[in-house]
Amino acid sequence: MEELILNLKKEIIEVLNLEDITPEDIQNDVPLFGEGLGLDSIDALELIVLMEKNYGIKLKDPAQGKEIFKSINVMAEYIKNNRTK
Repeated sequence: MEELILNLKKEIIEVLNLEDITPEDIQNDVPLFGEGLGLDSIDALELIVLMEKNYGIKLKDPAQGKEIFKSINVMAEYIKNNRTK
C-alpha cells in the first residue's frame, strides 16, 4: 500500500503540474481539495482521467469522485480495491 501511495502522489504531481510540491509535501490524510492541497474542479477531472488511464477505474457518478478524492489514503484504498490494471 505504501508503494501505491507514493506512486499516486508522484502521478498527481505530474498530471496536475504541481511544480513546487514533492511527494513528501502531500500528507496522506489531508484533504486534496479546499484547505488541504487546494485542488479545484478542473483538477478533479484530471484525477478521474488518471484513475481510468493508470488503474482502469471508471467513475460513473461524479458524486463518487467527491468521496474518493477526500485524501490520498482514501484514494489509494479505493484504487487498491477496484483497480483493473
